[in-house]
Amino acid sequence: MSRSEFDAEIYQYPEHLRATLAELPSVPGVYIFHGLNDQLPLYIGKSVNIRSRVMAHFRAKDEAKLLRQTTRITFLETAGELGALLTEARMIKEQQPLFNKRLRRSKQLCSLHIQNGSVEVAYAKDIDFASTPGLFGLFANRTVALEKLRTLADEQKLCYGVLGIEKVAKNRACFRFSLKRCAGACCGAETLEEHNGRLLLALESLRVSCWNWPGRIAIVEEGAAFTQYHIVQDWFYLGTVNSLGEEHTLQKVSTHFDSDGYKILCKPLFSGRFETIEL
Repeated sequence: MSRSEFDAEIYQYPEHLRATLAELPSVPGVYIFHGLNDQLPLYIGKSVNIRSRVMAHFRAKDEAKLLRQTTRITFLETAGELGALLTEARMIKEQQPLFNKRLRRSKQLCSLHIQNGSVEVAYAKDIDFASTPGLFGLFANRTVALEKLRTLADEQKLCYGVLGIEKVAKNRACFRFSLKRCAGACCGAETLEEHNGRLLLALESLRVSCWNWPGRIAIVEEGAAFTQYHIVQDWFYLGTVNSLGEEHTLQKVSTHFDSDGYKILCKPLFSGRFETIEL
């Protein structure tokens, strides 16, 4: 982009931010909107093209409040999109920006745990989600988890009583059976094996994968300008280094299950898109 084109593009932007905008690179990374309080960022975002994404903020009418409070914008370059996603998630948790409403840590993180055909709501504070089999879904709280279970039950004609959602007398048909909304596992109209088979099939897309490595791994992300190594253990993102040998400085600072790290890393890791190195 020529200087004249750049000037035309930002003519409507606040004068005090023009120098900052001119320095933004068109590379992957994380960007930070700062306000008067330099200890508390206003907003943290990520993109495969920092400059393009920041410019988009300035064109969005609903972000006027954020832009009025912004005094400067800084950025961190990453090798690629994965590094940007991981860095953004960690920075938001650590710095709690005023205008970020997602990626906030849930103290009630839970999952549907199936053992021997029974379903219960399990909490990440009580068991290790990274190594416990039979977990399905990551939910912000018990209410959301049970709502999902109830939705699946309605779709698959599963029994609320067998699932533990409602109390039903043993070997007695539940009320939903009379309405033909339950296939009858409660009263023997279908076997528990058939009932549980449909449940597991419906839940399969929500299965939480156990950590598949004995310890730490490095995920190699090669960018156009440089390569980074993302260090992960038990789905917990420990940090990024530019060369192996530096990873010993990274420590796991929390015992909670990192649901954001899991959601970001699971598909890329199991798809084989990235080289991994066991450490």
